Amino acid sequence: MRGVLIQAGQRLLVDCRWPSLSPLLIEAGADAWRPAGKGAADVYLEAQAGHTPFDVRGWETLARDAFVRDGAVVLRNACGSGFDLLLATDVDRLRVVARWRPPVKERAAAHLLRSRFHLLARAALLQYPALWWAGCRDFTPLHASALTIGPAGASRARARCPTVLLVGPGGTGRSTLLLGAVTGGGRSCSDNLGVTDGRVVHGLVEPMRVRGGGGRRMAHGRTEQPLPGRVDSLCPDRLVVLRRISRGRPEVRALDAAQAARALVAATYAAGELRRYWPFAAVMALGTGLGPPHPPITRTASRITERLPAYEIVLGDRPEEGLAALYDVAARGPEQMEALP
Repeated sequence: MRGVLIQAGQRLLVDCRWPSLSPLLIEAGADAWRPAGKGAADVYLEAQAGHTPFDVRGWETLARDAFVRDGAVVLRNACGSGFDLLLATDVDRLRVVARWRPPVKERAAAHLLRSRFHLLARAALLQYPALWWAGCRDFTPLHASALTIGPAGASRARARCPTVLLVGPGGTGRSTLLLGAVTGGGRSCSDNLGVTDGRVVHGLVEPMRVRGGGGRRMAHGRTEQPLPGRVDSLCPDRLVVLRRISRGRPEVRALDAAQAARALVAATYAAGELRRYWPFAAVMALGTGLGPPHPPITRTASRITERLPAYEIVLGDRPEEGLAALYDVAARGPEQMEALP
């Protein structure tokens, strides 16, 4: 297969020469794949059919199973995925070569724990390289969803709809609210992950994982489905933090900038999807001399929350009931925002 994803604001060109891997990559990109065409790639991934190790004789050891020479980095069993990666940069492109070379443990897990293997392979091949390259271009990873939304039943033009940055750790009901909003005509650039410069949010392509999705079975009783009406990027004009309690009806409260920034930083660091990204980014920064060893999450969160009005929606044990509260926040003008308790 050969195709393009717009991933974290980067043009990711995938050239998969291993037929057994192609269905996994196609599924991971959901309905966002585009023809390769002739445009230049920001990130070029070549997934090879061969299984021979990369020759690192004479290379410097960066860390356990990580090697460097002349700015090129080899990662063995990258992110526990079973793939060895060779990553090399030039002025305006990151090139990634992948070979399937799993240790015994990862080979067994790939057969017995299929959902885990799919998530790790997606991260190592389609997500983390693009996230890191975006970081070299002054974008910061976030665990949040940007979406356009209007009041229930409204028919206003989509371009005029408020754009919400929806924040909440896993299990708070964020994906449930997001799915309800986009099913009702909204647009979003991601379910879980994106990057931002403090103003624009570029989404990361991945299927949604929700209850009753109807696709591949994943952890926590969820299944996958494509994100309806996905767009590549959005510019939020307000921020909503979700909090979950065991009972009660949804409530909306104002948040100050410091509280909102704290919630955004905590949600990003708590994200399971990024747990293996931090060491990946640190090793790549060390080996290439590019990008921050530690992404500036706190600084970027503060930039966002100093610019955007922020709210908290407290959800009860039925997060879908919070959709009306989300519409309510989206419908508020500047005067109504300031009047919130």
